[in-house]
Amino acid sequence: MSTFYRKLLVWSILFGIVVIGVWSSLAERLPPADFTFANESEVKSIDPALVTGQPEGRIAYALFDGLVRNDPETLEPLPGIAKRWEISDDKLTYKMFLRGDARWSDGSPVTAQDFHYSWRRLLNPRTAAEYAYQGWYFKNGRRYSQGGSGITPGDSVEVELNLAPGALNTLRGQVLRGELVRVVEREKDTRDYVVRIEGTEVCFRPTDDVEASERLPDSDCRWCRQVLLDYRKVGIEVIDDFTLKIQLEHPTPYLLGLLGFYPLFPVNRHCLETHGQPAWTKAENLVNNGPFRMQFRRLRDRIRLVKNEHYWNQAAVQLQVIDALAVESLTTALNLYFTDKVDWITDVPAPALRVLMAADPPRQDLNPAPFLCSYFYLFNTTRKPLTDPRVRQALSLALDRAEICSRLMPAGEPPSLSLVPPGIPGWEQQRAAAENNDEARRLLAEAGYPEGKGFPRLEILTNTQESHQAISELIRKQWQRELGISVRTRNEEWGAYNSSLHQGKYDIARRGWGADYSDPNTFVELFTTDSEQNSTGWSNPRFDQLVVEATRETDHRRRFEILTEAERIVLDELPLLPIYSYHSKNMVKPHVRGFYNNARDDHPLWAIRVDRQSRGPNEFQRGSR
Repeated sequence: MSTFYRKLLVWSILFGIVVIGVWSSLAERLPPADFTFANESEVKSIDPALVTGQPEGRIAYALFDGLVRNDPETLEPLPGIAKRWEISDDKLTYKMFLRGDARWSDGSPVTAQDFHYSWRRLLNPRTAAEYAYQGWYFKNGRRYSQGGSGITPGDSVEVELNLAPGALNTLRGQVLRGELVRVVEREKDTRDYVVRIEGTEVCFRPTDDVEASERLPDSDCRWCRQVLLDYRKVGIEVIDDFTLKIQLEHPTPYLLGLLGFYPLFPVNRHCLETHGQPAWTKAENLVNNGPFRMQFRRLRDRIRLVKNEHYWNQAAVQLQVIDALAVESLTTALNLYFTDKVDWITDVPAPALRVLMAADPPRQDLNPAPFLCSYFYLFNTTRKPLTDPRVRQALSLALDRAEICSRLMPAGEPPSLSLVPPGIPGWEQQRAAAENNDEARRLLAEAGYPEGKGFPRLEILTNTQESHQAISELIRKQWQRELGISVRTRNEEWGAYNSSLHQGKYDIARRGWGADYSDPNTFVELFTTDSEQNSTGWSNPRFDQLVVEATRETDHRRRFEILTEAERIVLDELPLLPIYSYHSKNMVKPHVRGFYNNARDDHPLWAIRVDRQSRGPNEFQRGSR
C-alpha cells in the first residue's frame, strides 16, 4: 500500500469524525433501527410514477408492491400482488389473477381497479412521468400518453373538462366521451378538436384551469384541459376486483420483468385525491401497499421505514425498522460504516477502495461484481460545436478510458466503448471506435478547430459525488492534453442535476443507466426521439424505426440483430460518450443476510434480515475473491 493512499485513508477517517458527530446527534433521540443503510442522495420523490433514480427506487420498492416481485438473487419474476397469471399462445394477452389478501396500509383491499387507475395516471400527459413509455407496451398506451397528438379523426376520445383554479392537482375534471370528427390547426402549434358527442358536434380548445375560469374562448369552442384517446381503448381491462387483463401491442418477452418495475406499481386513488401532489407522499398521509410504511422523513437526514402490518407477505419480512440515510458524500458514508452507524453502503471512495481491496486477508464485507449498468456522458447535440458529429467523435477518440479505469476505478470496472454493458446472455456488444489521438486531432481540425484553436469552452455537468467529480477532472485534463481544448466542470446536487438534465441545460453531462429489466432494449430505447430519457436532442429516423421493429419481432435471435443494428447507429453518431461498465461496490456487514450480488445490483429490503449471532460468510460473500 503506497504512503499516499495510507495518508488519504487516514485523512478521510479523521475528517469523518466530525461528520459522524453530526449524524450521531441527529439520531441520538431515536430508537435504533434494525437495519440502516446510506441511500446516497436526498430522494426527490417517492411517487412511483415520478421516481427515476436509484436512491428513489430503493424507497419505492420498499413502500410499494407490483403484480410481480423479483427474486433477490436470480431476479426471476415471483408472484406479488398477482398470485398467478396466464399468457395467451400469441403472447399478446396476459391475465393476472390478484391475491385476495393484499391490502393497502389502511387495511383496504388492493384490487384490479387500483392498477387500472395507476396505469392511466402513469400514461396521462399531465402526470409528465419520465417512465410513461414503460406503459407503451400496452395496446394503445403510447397513443394515450401522446394526448392530442395521438388521436386522428374517427377515434373514440375522452375530453377532460377544466376544474376551478386551486382544485387539487390529483383530481380529474369531468370526462366526456365521443368520436373525434376533425382537428383544426391554429396558430402557435395549438389545435381545436371537434368531437361528436351523442350526435352533436362540439369544438374543444385545451387550456389551463386559470384561463378557463377568467374568460371565454374567442370562438364557438369550449375550454377543456385535454383531449385524449378514450382510455377504454388502452389494453388494460378490469374483469373483476381480482382479475386484470393486459393486451399488448406486440409480444414483449420481458413483460413480467417490467411488471416488477416500480413505475407500474399501484398507488392509492383515495389517498391521492384526498391530499393532492406531493402532499399524498408525506408520511402522515401516505397509504401504500408494500412491505414497509414510512414512519417519517427528515430532510438531509433520513427516511425511517417500519414494517407494514397489512402487507400480504409480512411473515417473510424480518426487519421491523429501517433507516435510509441521505448521505451524498461517499467519504461520510464510509465513515458511518466504519463506526457501525450503518450496515450497508452502496459505494466507496476510490482511494479508500484501493486500500480495502488490497487487504490481506481479504475483507469479508466487500465483494465487487459486474452488473448491468453503463457509465457514459451525454452530448447536447443542439449546442454548437456538439452539433457536429466530427466533434463528438474527436472527443471520444481522445478519451483514454484505460487511464480513467486504472487510476480511478479500483473495483475492476472495465473501459467501455458500448452503450449496452456485458452480461446479457446472447448479446454481442457493439463498440465505438477505439482511442486514436491522431484521428481525433484530424477530425477536430476538419470541423474547423485545428489544435483546438477557436474551440468554445464547454462544461461537464455531474451530480455531487467525489467519484464523478474526479472522472470529470481527469477527462478535462485528457482533452486539454490531446486536443488543446479548455473544458470546465460543474456539479449539482441530485435534484438540481436531474432537473438540468431533463431540461437540456448542459453541454456534456454525466449519466449512468442500470437495466430496468435484463434485456438490451432497456439501454437502446433511451435514445429514441420521443424518449423522456433522451435529453441530447439527437434524433435518427432509422434508429427509431429499428427500435419499433425490435418490439414487433417475435424471433429472439432476429430481435437481437435488429437491436444490434440500432446500437451500431448510436455508436457511430455518438450522442453519448461511453466510458466504463459498472462493478458494484457495496460494503455489507457480516450479520446482514439475504443480500446477494446480482445482475442489476438490486437488493430488496423485504428479503434482508439481520442475524448478529451468525458465523461465517453471508450470502453476499459467496464466490468472493
